[in-house]
Amino acid sequence: MAARVAGSAVEWNVGLQEQAALDIVKESTRQIVDRNFDLAADRLGLGREERLLLKTPFREVTVQVPVRMDDGSLKVYVGYRVQHNGARGPAKGGIRFSRDVDGDEVRALAETMTWKTALVNVPFGGAKGGVNCDPAQMSRGELERVTRKFVSRVHRVLGPMRDIPAPDVNTNAQVMAWILDEYSSRNGFSPASVTGKPIELGGSAGRRQATGRGVLLVLKEHLKDLAGLRVVIQGFGNVGANTALLLAAEGCEIVGVGDVFGAVVSGDGRGLAIPDLAEYAQETGSVAGFPGTDRISNDELLATDCDVLIPAATQGVLHAGNARQVRAKVVAEAANLPTTPEADNVLADRGITVLPDILVNAGGVVVSYLEWAQNLQQGTWSEDSVNSELSRYLREAYRSVVDVSARENVSLRQGAYELAIGRVLEAEMLRGT
Repeated sequence: MAARVAGSAVEWNVGLQEQAALDIVKESTRQIVDRNFDLAADRLGLGREERLLLKTPFREVTVQVPVRMDDGSLKVYVGYRVQHNGARGPAKGGIRFSRDVDGDEVRALAETMTWKTALVNVPFGGAKGGVNCDPAQMSRGELERVTRKFVSRVHRVLGPMRDIPAPDVNTNAQVMAWILDEYSSRNGFSPASVTGKPIELGGSAGRRQATGRGVLLVLKEHLKDLAGLRVVIQGFGNVGANTALLLAAEGCEIVGVGDVFGAVVSGDGRGLAIPDLAEYAQETGSVAGFPGTDRISNDELLATDCDVLIPAATQGVLHAGNARQVRAKVVAEAANLPTTPEADNVLADRGITVLPDILVNAGGVVVSYLEWAQNLQQGTWSEDSVNSELSRYLREAYRSVVDVSARENVSLRQGAYELAIGRVLEAEMLRGT
């Protein structure tokens, strides 16, 4: 039985679609993270000790998560929480539920969060967590019991000034509400202990669309005028669907979208009716079969002729085997680590600009910071205020990346990593080792 909890079906289905999309292509997340770090560290001239300091996680926790299932049987899952770095502030990062979760993946994604929070200059470090389970086969009650048991095992390393979880693959606002309740039952009501919560429990206006809005904002900074751009989006969960809706409202033509069940392109060559498609996906669980479209594979989707390609599903989908088939002028990485270093080289050789993930998809962590700040201040901000602050943070981050890229004559990705790594190293040096 597929879990269904509060929140839209589109928002909830993001996890199942993004998780299963790992079957399309998966390269070692660790290899991608290490390569991106090493390239930037080489250019920064970091020594062995500096690299060791920045690469070694601060804390790693692995726990048993025993859960009584609805049929009376007992299952024991494995849960992880990795806090990579806290030099610039408390650790920040999502919790994912997936049968592909393991320590190496969580460790790599926690490191990525360190660079992302530093790049957009919010006062956090990086963390990531997860439970190795299959929520598609769990009832709502089973999912809640997994969540609560996991939090009960790791709550001592969490907290508003220590480590603040957020939604990730297969988790959403309802799961964050359970995390808040379980943590608060031990520490008193602590809304700042988790972000991405329902608004009724201290969540922030604008949080659900924050990552998609961030994609829009970075593209507007880079391309200025979005009207008439032909866009392809691989992944149609919370990030992909909201990105599509926001871009369509700006006048973009979304000519192709895909999820784990397949992809569709416009049958008449014009942009898809995105509001209708989002409603259809919410009702059916997939974009496949949407009336008036032609069905294609996800591999064909990535090779569709367009101005902007947005991978919004999972890591490693653009690799050495398919990068030469990409026909976009710009790749905007809404997913985490969707492009391998080999694909980066191919795309650069072909003159295709890649807007890096630690910039493009940072809208979520920026608004998570704003939610945390509102909770600490015991106040609420309007959605307009939240969106205005989000825009300010991402504009400043984009311009800083462009400046470094131009000055150092490196790619935008390398500019972003050099800027982020330099900020974390400076914080470590100031604090002392």
